[in-house]
Amino acid sequence: MRKPHFTLLFIIVTCFVDAQPPKQSATGLYFTIAMNDPASHLLHVTFTCEGLKQDVVEFKMPAWTTGYYQLLNYADNVENFKAVTKDGKGLEWKKESRNSWKVETKNNNVLIISYDVKAKTPFVAANYVDEERAYISPAGVFVYPNGFLKHPVIVTMQPYSNWNRVATGLDSVKGRQYAFIAPDFDILYDSPILAGNLESFPSFTVKGIPHYFVAYKPGDFDKSRFMNDLQKIVTAASAIIGDIPYTHYTFLGIGPGGGGIEHLNSTSVAFTGDGLNTKEGTIRMYNFLAHEYFHHYNVKRIRPIELGPFDYDSGSRTKMLWLSEGVTVYYEYLVVKRAGFTSTDDFLKTFSQSIKEYESKPGRNFQTPAEASYDTWSDGPFGRTGDDVNKTISPYDKGPALGMLLDFKLRHETKNKKSLDDLMRLLYNKYYKQKSRGFTEAEFQNECEKMAGTSLQDFFDYIYTLKTVDYPRYLNYAGLSIDTATHEVAGGWLGINVRDKNDSLFIGNVQWQSPAWEAGLRNRNCILSVNGNKTNAKSFDSLLMSLQPGDKIKIVYSGADGIKEKEITLGRKKERNFAITQVSNPDPLQSSIFKSWSGE
Repeated sequence: MRKPHFTLLFIIVTCFVDAQPPKQSATGLYFTIAMNDPASHLLHVTFTCEGLKQDVVEFKMPAWTTGYYQLLNYADNVENFKAVTKDGKGLEWKKESRNSWKVETKNNNVLIISYDVKAKTPFVAANYVDEERAYISPAGVFVYPNGFLKHPVIVTMQPYSNWNRVATGLDSVKGRQYAFIAPDFDILYDSPILAGNLESFPSFTVKGIPHYFVAYKPGDFDKSRFMNDLQKIVTAASAIIGDIPYTHYTFLGIGPGGGGIEHLNSTSVAFTGDGLNTKEGTIRMYNFLAHEYFHHYNVKRIRPIELGPFDYDSGSRTKMLWLSEGVTVYYEYLVVKRAGFTSTDDFLKTFSQSIKEYESKPGRNFQTPAEASYDTWSDGPFGRTGDDVNKTISPYDKGPALGMLLDFKLRHETKNKKSLDDLMRLLYNKYYKQKSRGFTEAEFQNECEKMAGTSLQDFFDYIYTLKTVDYPRYLNYAGLSIDTATHEVAGGWLGINVRDKNDSLFIGNVQWQSPAWEAGLRNRNCILSVNGNKTNAKSFDSLLMSLQPGDKIKIVYSGADGIKEKEITLGRKKERNFAITQVSNPDPLQSSIFKSWSGE
């Protein structure tokens, strides 16, 4: 339903700097984005190109967006492609490949490309528009002339008349309403845009640099308190590196959905404010925001060499996403602790749970973190699906533990004079600021070992081989013990979890080699009856709690192969809890490492 038409002052939430178009450049590249009929879920793009001086110009659209390591084939959403001269005369063109179009210029100095983009997916790596807001993931909207990736580009927004704000990390063009400038297409593709009826939270500064949070339907909670807390998170995170490399930063809350993607001076996050009224929900959100914020260092600036210049056609594969993604999870825990939002007990429980989740995945016996990083383009960011889910891990899974192990090892070998923080600062200053590039795998290992003053091959084996991690050894460096013993879980073990959906009961996950797995049950199967009765998730869970190893349960379920009935004998589950505790009598070095690491 359309809202009544009314007029509002359209507010640009960005940094109003004296950013000007290129001075009398022979080549000018100008986009206009119109969304006059948002109910159609279409963005209309007009791209005016001046002075390209080529008989044939190839226009290309990226097949993926940086920060989301999977091919998304954005060009499949492009329709109504046209090419005309300044006078409106049609130019010949043809679709050269899945994501490129070749246009014959006929020696025209100005050519105008136009097309529509279907924007129907509310997700941080996709595009969406309706009558209330538009979210633009730039790689899926803006084509680039082949050979001109490093050329400046100007984008002018033509928002729907009922909307009140637009937010982006791009700088505004002085004197040009709703116009933004990017120094090149890499920056443009790294700068999402959110427009619509949005809410701006109170801004804050860190070291004099402004930080904004703009959101679509963020919900009802204490925005001032939230921003005060976010200021503490940004302060703690930026203190690790000791430098803030941007002039302004914007958090974009795009509404409900999933995920977050980092950018050089902004981040897009699925955000509704839900859960901020509980301690657990608040910590989850703070971890999430700390993660995406710290990414502007770790992956955007401290990065594997493969992640820039980007291969926008095929993707940029690297074996180091365990560092870029997984170790960023490690830092989200540290940042939230250093900002004062978690206790030491909760801090240790977080790492215990993280290790338990990784060690509970059978994929750890089949795929190394390096392989998981490289194969994410085919496996997906969270590993494969179907039965092969048990043969893979995610680059996120082992990363927090690897970050902790490396941190403790560096502290131990240097008598607590150096830490992972020092390594991150070294990588930032040496490779990003001085060399203006990323680092190779060999360079990363060399920098680690130089800082430690010894070989760290034992640690790097945990990345490139399937060697079992010696957690007790590494945690002992910080005066910590970890329970790696196997414990028997009370009650009978079936090995599935279930959820209610539309008056039906569905299997959400089946543990590998559990009684349910061996019987053939799989995730997304629909359970029709249990012991002859239709049931729901609550009753099903209560039944399982009452059963013991050796008891039998009869399940009728439907799946891809039709309706089946299985009588399953419950087993006995054994697991490790990986509980982390402090040793009773730490030596001076252990005590020093723990205190400086935990901030005690």
